Amino acid sequence: MSDLANVLKDLAAAGDETDRMVADLDDTQWALDTPAPGWTVTDQIAHLVFVYRLAGTAASDPEAFRVMTEKASGDFDGAVNAALAAYTSDTPQALLARWRAERAATIEALAAVPPGQTVPWLVNPLPPAVLACAGLMETFAHGQDIADAIGVRREPAQWLRHVAGFAVLTQAFGYQARGLTPPSEPFRFELTSPTGELWEYGPAEANQRITGPAHDFCLLVTRRRHRDDLALTATEGAADHWLDIAQAYRGPAGEGRRPGQFSGTPR
Repeated sequence: MSDLANVLKDLAAAGDETDRMVADLDDTQWALDTPAPGWTVTDQIAHLVFVYRLAGTAASDPEAFRVMTEKASGDFDGAVNAALAAYTSDTPQALLARWRAERAATIEALAAVPPGQTVPWLVNPLPPAVLACAGLMETFAHGQDIADAIGVRREPAQWLRHVAGFAVLTQAFGYQARGLTPPSEPFRFELTSPTGELWEYGPAEANQRITGPAHDFCLLVTRRRHRDDLALTATEGAADHWLDIAQAYRGPAGEGRRPGQFSGTPR
């Protein structure tokens, strides 16, 4: 997947980018609705606090992580919502300070995992680099919601490579969320990086192909843009269908975004 030191450096950079978007917001802006129905800017940061705390605990104290997730095993979404309710009662300044602390603690904990050792996670143990890539995916997705709410255009960054690679690794999630069986044939992904480099995943001879800008691909797999608004192309059949259902996270797909929803606004 990715070298741990490099992905952790990029995880820090992604967190800093979102931090800069919210650091100078006033209380009214923190209360703005984002494109995620029912979620304000405050809710988005609260979710990231929870995700980072969960990942940091998994890396630093597996037994405490087990206790945390056991409580949520019957209703994980309910547990997340309960956690968000606790965080969103903070003032924006306190919430931002908490997120900064959790980010730093999580990066430190992941960096300290011994080489070759995995970290417990919600379904299966993960290498720390993969868990860090999941954190990058979460930070990108929720950061995009915040950017859309406050009218900021984010410049595509090279760290999107980790998000793209994670989406390829979790290619089956969109099928699983809908009770579908993933196709057995391999996919080929050819994505153009923000600097023009070609990022390639999957066998070169695969018939099922998806091509286009890596930034658009990351917006698709986090369901922050509808495929109709993105410059992604696919061969007919399974690859084309995947563009309709792609998601890089487990669980329900959510409402996603409507075609043309962000026409004329920063992407």
